[in-house]
Amino acid sequence: MDSSTPQNYLAVIKVVGIGGGGVNAVNRMIEEGLRGVEFIAINTDAQALLMSDADVKLDVGRELTRGLGAGANPDVGRQAAEDHHEEIEEVLKGADMVFVTAGEGGGTGTGGAPVVARIARSLGALTIGVVTRPFTFEGRRRSNQAENGIETLRDEVDTLIVIPNDRLLSISDRNVSMLDAFKSADQVLLSGVQGITDLITTPGLINLDFADVKSVMQGAGSALMGIGAAQGEDRAVKAAELAIASPLLEASIDGAHGVLLSIQGGSDLGLFEINEAARLVQEVAHPEANIIFGAVIDDALGDQARVTVIAAGFDSVSPETNANNTNAAAQQAASTRAAFGSGAGQPAGLGRSPQRGGTASFGQPATAQRWAQPVANDDVPDDAGFDVDLPAEAEAGSPAGSARKDSLDFPDFLK
Repeated sequence: MDSSTPQNYLAVIKVVGIGGGGVNAVNRMIEEGLRGVEFIAINTDAQALLMSDADVKLDVGRELTRGLGAGANPDVGRQAAEDHHEEIEEVLKGADMVFVTAGEGGGTGTGGAPVVARIARSLGALTIGVVTRPFTFEGRRRSNQAENGIETLRDEVDTLIVIPNDRLLSISDRNVSMLDAFKSADQVLLSGVQGITDLITTPGLINLDFADVKSVMQGAGSALMGIGAAQGEDRAVKAAELAIASPLLEASIDGAHGVLLSIQGGSDLGLFEINEAARLVQEVAHPEANIIFGAVIDDALGDQARVTVIAAGFDSVSPETNANNTNAAAQQAASTRAAFGSGAGQPAGLGRSPQRGGTASFGQPATAQRWAQPVANDDVPDDAGFDVDLPAEAEAGSPAGSARKDSLDFPDFLK
């Protein structure tokens, strides 16, 4: 091949929404202007599919359901997707990364998402599931179907992000309507996908690319993701604290060997506040963690700083994965040390409890904590964090930690 021939080195990212919940989430992503991805909507409900603005629409189960939906039966959803295997494969071809998003508990999403994920992985794409666990008020049957669907999907993806809808009640007003509750779930699905895609598609002062994300999210054992946003004094540090200590985050990143860290802010984002935010994440991670760091200037954020943390490679991580992470992180680790100097120490484990106003305290007992009462709007958290699961065989030895945040501000991008 002629070396002068221009090549496209941009990662191809496709977001697939399957079922009613997944298609709704894709519609929200389109409305919010998520950039650099191709949207695909898949459903057995032809009428609902017509309302989507996705780039590609695929009505599956045309013969099986006659376009009338799966009737909340996952077996129908699975069969519908399998019947259209070749069509799904065709729309996924060429993707480097595929997100499969769905609302677990119904028919099409619960049954069809594993089929879509299996096809995506067979094509060589890094495959990430981003799904919601239903609210308790949706009933026991839907809850049971969701758990079965989550377990099945876990075996078909590289990384599975499970968002528990019930936890949204902890950060919602007691008078929130059912419609707004489901909109909030869609918004969190958006944040989960955007928190990863922005790392790849948004140019930065210190750039991250697809290989960086892949090195952390593929085959690294258990993984966790958190997103935090804050304004005002110490905004970057507060955002980092919120990212690793969210009421939606059901485990701690303590001991992670691989960390993907992105800090976004306006052009006035200072080096020292970036340094402090990065140091905070270093202290929580393993002392010898490979931290792949990215910094993005986005003046649209105004006074807000936003931090995304993806942590993986806990004690059960394989030597091969550690080697891969080391190679992928080498160049950026060097540039990070040059930028921050040797002053950013890495004490073992959770060595401190930050005492800034409105910040979190770390190093709490390794148990998942839930808030007993919903909080008022004035006290809702300024963060978004998500528990992330990987295939079952990679989960052995995964730490079950938690950090608690009592006095936070809810970010604009989750309102």
